[in-house]
Amino acid sequence: MIPVLIVLNAGSSSLKFQVFDLQDGEEPRLVWKGLYEGLGGSAHFLVKDTNSALLDEMTWGSGDRFGHEEALIHLVSWLSQFKDDRKPVAIGHRVVHGGEAFSSPVLVDEAIIKKLETLVPLAPLHQPHNLEPIRIVRRRLPGMPQVACFDTAFHQTQSDIASLFALPREMRESGVRRYGFHGLSYDYIASVLKDYDPRLKEGRVIVAHLGNGASLCAFKDGVSIATTMGFSALDGLPMGTRCGAIDAGVVFFMLREMKLSPEAAERMLYTKSGLLGVSGLSNDMRVLRTNAGTNADAKRAIDLFVYRITREIGSLVAALGGLDGLVFTAGIGENDVATRAEVIAGLAWAGLTLDAAANSAGGPRISTGSGPTAWVIPTNEELVIARQTRSVLGAAQARLAS
Repeated sequence: MIPVLIVLNAGSSSLKFQVFDLQDGEEPRLVWKGLYEGLGGSAHFLVKDTNSALLDEMTWGSGDRFGHEEALIHLVSWLSQFKDDRKPVAIGHRVVHGGEAFSSPVLVDEAIIKKLETLVPLAPLHQPHNLEPIRIVRRRLPGMPQVACFDTAFHQTQSDIASLFALPREMRESGVRRYGFHGLSYDYIASVLKDYDPRLKEGRVIVAHLGNGASLCAFKDGVSIATTMGFSALDGLPMGTRCGAIDAGVVFFMLREMKLSPEAAERMLYTKSGLLGVSGLSNDMRVLRTNAGTNADAKRAIDLFVYRITREIGSLVAALGGLDGLVFTAGIGENDVATRAEVIAGLAWAGLTLDAAANSAGGPRISTGSGPTAWVIPTNEELVIARQTRSVLGAAQARLAS
């Protein structure tokens, strides 16, 4: 029997999953990966092997009431058919917010769930969806170990000053501070820097996680010392549909002058802004690139995105006291040749020089010269969750054996 871990990443209407084999002393090995989308409506399921060959696919009608609970039960059933002598031994979950209490992954019990529920106001559009599968598994698969892995935990290494807002002390004491996100992605990049250039592991590196959600993180000696996201996942860079950093007075203007409710203002900032809001066309960089030659607003959205990346990199270079390397990762970072080229062109002052041919080929190294190096490194958040889940399980078993 081969023990396997299931890694889950839940959204409002989606459930991504990956299944990893566990062998003693070895890295968790990916076996299958898949997705449920359209949950609560016309749901669609697909699963692929490690070569991206389609193994199975299914669609349910809008009248089938197929939600997250049905998806999880279907996944367990599907695994029982394709298990090949494999047995699930634990489930690892991506949880966006761990607050100040959780600086590392944790084995979930009812008390932990209650603590995580108190963090919903800090991530209202993410945390509830992350917690829902945990509750379902506890209800439908009692006894199955579950581990919560946090996007905020990687940034707990930052100094008190780096996490501080210039607000009254009582605000800080109530949890209003900079947390940072995309930590699972940054954790993975930190773990593989040495494989690309050993000097980067101990160097001053900025990682650009550029996707529908986007942020930057400054590494020194492989740990986070500053990042662009703060109290919420709205802060920092413009994103697919999120505004990024704005003057707080804009929110008061929306409430007082535009007469928006807090809920409507929140929806605008989270779902109607960013690349979508500026372009009026799409939150998808591929669509914007295709239309930038004829659509001035599409070009403006791209230009703003690149400008803000280069500007924020400048602030992180200051925090680091210099720059040894720049890493592009996530959907746009890994796949958009033009964005990488434009960002590096805007950083000529920092000594970065683009290798155009290597950039077009996707790297991994896309810079020339003796200055800071630039890289394209694919991220793997699910593998980090699998690693952390295995580590927590091993620690729990060791405690029981002692």
